[in-house]
This record gives sequence, structure tokens and C-alpha cells, in this order.
Amino acid sequence: MSRLRRRTVAVVATALLVSLAGTSPAAASLDDTVLTHGAVGGAAVAVGDVVQAGLATATTANFYSTATGTTGVKCAASTFSATVLTNPAAPGVATESLDAQSFSSCTSNVFGTLRVNRVSVDNLPYSTSVDSAGTVTISGGAAGPIQSTVVLATLLGTVTCVYQATGNSITGVSSNATTSISFANQPFTKVAGPATCFGSAYFSATYAPVRDVSQADSPIVYVN
Repeated sequence: MSRLRRRTVAVVATALLVSLAGTSPAAASLDDTVLTHGAVGGAAVAVGDVVQAGLATATTANFYSTATGTTGVKCAASTFSATVLTNPAAPGVATESLDAQSFSSCTSNVFGTLRVNRVSVDNLPYSTSVDSAGTVTISGGAAGPIQSTVVLATLLGTVTCVYQATGNSITGVSSNATTSISFANQPFTKVAGPATCFGSAYFSATYAPVRDVSQADSPIVYVN
């Protein structure tokens, strides 16, 4: 083989190796965004897409009077809806606007209560961030602090209890294994309501699966 031909073959081989290296899983992961849909490291969730979820199967959303107790209000149904604002390359922090959150089919075991008339989330939208480690942080927005209103029917009439998140933020954990976001014993403090309302409320809930409803077939959302 001539010297020129050997040199040409070497150049082609080198170029091929560089090309293969550029498409290796390790290299491709550098281009992943924090939020993807369909799979870990899948297609990027587009800015402006809406992500939604309801409660994980066979779970409830709870507002209990203590972090370790079971006295308070629990809801068999809850959903949230958020709009993706930024979705940078991973590792990083994606941001969202929590636009809606609802609770229904709620019951109370607080002494003297007959039923739960309403559990609502006030002052939406809230600011939300999701980092590559899976930490989800929700903070009060321009409309006001994170706040929930619980309206109870009691033996003495209707009682309205208003609670705000301690420190104006709550923190959850996103899991790719269960495609969920979980909140555990996030503290709220009563800011309005009679003595019938307990002074503190601890919020726990697991939402799964989280889906990108702006895409066809509403694929599941993953954190990278």
C-alpha cells in the first residue's frame, strides 16, 4: 500500500472514531434537558408545554394537624397543572408556573365536624423549580403567598380555616422510578379561623404519573 493511501485510510478511520465518540451515550447526555418526555434522556419538554398529574393510585392528599398524626382532612382526589417556563440543559434547574391545583372528595375526622365543604388553593399561580437532583420547590408568586382555605361544616355551623405555607415555600421530590412528585409533611400555619381550626397543618401528597399533556398521547415526564 502506498504511503498516500495509508495516510488517507488513517484520516478516514480517525474521522470515523471522532464521529462515533460524538454519538456515544456519555456525549449525548451532555445535551439532555432537565425535563424530558417519553424516557429519561428522551425528547426535551418544550417551553410552554403544560404538565399535569393526579394523585398516585390508592393514595390521598392529607392536611393533618401534626406531622406524625392522622387527625385532619384527607382528599381522595387532587390534580395540578403547570406551564413549563424554562428547560435548560442538564444538570440544571427548570422552572414552571403552577397554574391550577384542586382537591375534592375530602373528608374530616376532626371532632365536631360533619363534612368538608371545600378545600381550595389561593393566590395562584405559584413559582416552581425542578432541579436535576429531583428537588421540586414551590414558592408564592406575585399574587400572594402559598395559601389554602379549608371550609368545614361543624355542629356549630360553617367554619373557614386559612393556612399559609411556612416560609412561603414547600418542597417535594421527583422520582423517575415511580414517575411521581411527592410532598411529605410540608408545614402550614393558620392565619385565619376560629379555635376549631387546628393551629398547624401538614400537607402530604404523591402525584403520579406526571404527563406532558401538550404532546400527542401525553407522554410521561422525567427529570435528568
